[in-house]
Amino acid sequence: MKWMLTSSIIVVLSTIGTGIFLISTRQNADKAKIKKALRTNLWAFIPLMSMAVIVLVPDVAAAVGENGVSPSGFGFIAAALSTGLATLGAGYAVGAVGSSALGAVSEDPRILGKTLIFVGLAEGIAIYGLIISILILGRL
Repeated sequence: MKWMLTSSIIVVLSTIGTGIFLISTRQNADKAKIKKALRTNLWAFIPLMSMAVIVLVPDVAAAVGENGVSPSGFGFIAAALSTGLATLGAGYAVGAVGSSALGAVSEDPRILGKTLIFVGLAEGIAIYGLIISILILGRL
């Protein structure tokens, strides 16, 4: 457990240090070095976080109750995943639809109402995820 925490701190500090180094040497214009540094840090950070999830989730999911192990931990994880993934999907959808709607409205202002409907539909994805998580939490 300590090695995961230490490795994560090293990766985060190296990311910050690389950014400070690149800014202090005025290499903002050289995007290839910045992309290489970010790629290197992501290749180190993503496996570390995956290992942390694999190691820590069973401990969280097996929350001890009065009669031993309680299965409600998996319900909490399911509720969190449904809300989180739905929110990520809604954010991506609103970003794509919103920018397209803005471009369409700038060409023809009369279609503002139609574009707001599409943006509202994209926002509905997050609400569906929230409803599912409320239903999951109601069953626990």
